[in-house]
Order: sequence, then structure tokens, then C-alpha cells
Amino acid sequence: MATSSPASPSPVADVGSRMYTAVRVFVTLTLTYVIVAGLLGTIPQMSILEETARNLYFHVPMWFSLMGLTVVSAYHSFRFLQTRDLLRDVRAREAARVAMLFGLIGIVTGMMWARFTWYEGTNKWWNFDPKQSMAAILLLIYGAYFVLRSGIDIVEKRGRIAAVYNLFAVVTMPFLLYVLPRQMDSLHPGAEGSPAFSQTDLAPAMRWIFYPAVLGFFGLAWWIYTQRVRVAWLEEDARDEPEL
Repeated sequence: MATSSPASPSPVADVGSRMYTAVRVFVTLTLTYVIVAGLLGTIPQMSILEETARNLYFHVPMWFSLMGLTVVSAYHSFRFLQTRDLLRDVRAREAARVAMLFGLIGIVTGMMWARFTWYEGTNKWWNFDPKQSMAAILLLIYGAYFVLRSGIDIVEKRGRIAAVYNLFAVVTMPFLLYVLPRQMDSLHPGAEGSPAFSQTDLAPAMRWIFYPAVLGFFGLAWWIYTQRVRVAWLEEDARDEPEL
């Protein structure tokens, strides 16, 4: 029989309605600007990238959002190990879930970008470039987190084992996305001999759209995450209610 942790306060109380309204307005306005200016505005014609450089406004913020969400998820896993508060486990799970969503979008937009730049004329969508491969491995690691959770029925045991695994997973993130790819030959900016965010891939004129894009997608990630936590907590409450 499954056991549960003591009841926790509703996460709805954690964030005021004014803050939600402010974030919604900010995200809506910022991403509207990014989409319109990013797709319709003029863009510097850089070698190889040309018009595909517009993808920078969408592809890179996805991975930044994933990084932020995995850190949030790990923090709540750590706090769950300290407190056994079920809400912490729910927050860790939902942050990892939204991180996976942004990571999948990031890897798909990366595949599309590579197809029309690095692999143009080859009909390839994937060529096991180190950065691509490491990103795929990271997504598999977080996918295994959900497989692990689904195999344990006891609530507290599931939360405890998943939390330990989650702390391991977040440690791999900087190595897979930053440290290891920098030590290998790669076509992706940020590898050895190919610095990221230089004028070859982020011209000064693009920064007026790129930086708002990062903030806008961070806001969108937070918005989705908090809403997912609310829904998940309501589901937990409904599951704990005794049947009449």
C-alpha cells in the first residue's frame, strides 16, 4: 500500500496573482516581439548561416531554459531529501518534465539548423556531432528519470530514489552540454577552436532580439512549470481524498 508524506500547503499560495499577470504580460509581449522581429526583420548575412541564423533566437534559449529548469528540479529534489515534503517531489518532477519539453524542442530545432547549414546537400539530419550527441545523451538521462519513477509505487520511496537520481543527473548536465564538447572537434559553436556568441554566429545587431528571446523563453518556462505544479498538486489532492 502506498504511503504519502504529510499534507503540504497548496503551491497556489506561493505566487501572487499580480506576479502571474506581470509574467504573462511580459512573456506575451516579449515573445511576440521576438517572433515578429526574428522572422521578419533584417538579419546580417553571415557565412554559412545566412537566413538560418534566425534560428538562434529560438534554438539557444531552449537549451538555456532546460539548464535553468534542471537546476530548479535538482534543488527541489535536494529539499525533498531534507524534508520529505511531497510538494518538493512534485516540483522536482514537473521542472524536469518541462525541461524535457524544452530540450526536445531544442534538439529538433538544432537538427533542422544543421540540416540546412552543416549538412546542406547531403540529406543528413544527424551526423553524431559531439554537441548533438551529448545533448541526446542528456535527454536520455532525464528520460530514464521518468522511467525510474514509473517503476516505484510507494510515494516516499519513489521520491527519495528519484531525488538521488535527479541530483546525479544535474551534475552531468554541465559536462555534457559544455565541458566535454569543448574538448572535441565539432562544427557547433562553443567547441574547441570555435567560440560561441562571437561575431561569426551572433552579430551585434542580433543581440537586440536574442537577449529578449532568452528572457522571454525563461519566463515561458517558469509559467508552464508553475501551472504544471498547480495541476499536479490538485491531482495529488484528488488521489488522496477517501472514496465515499
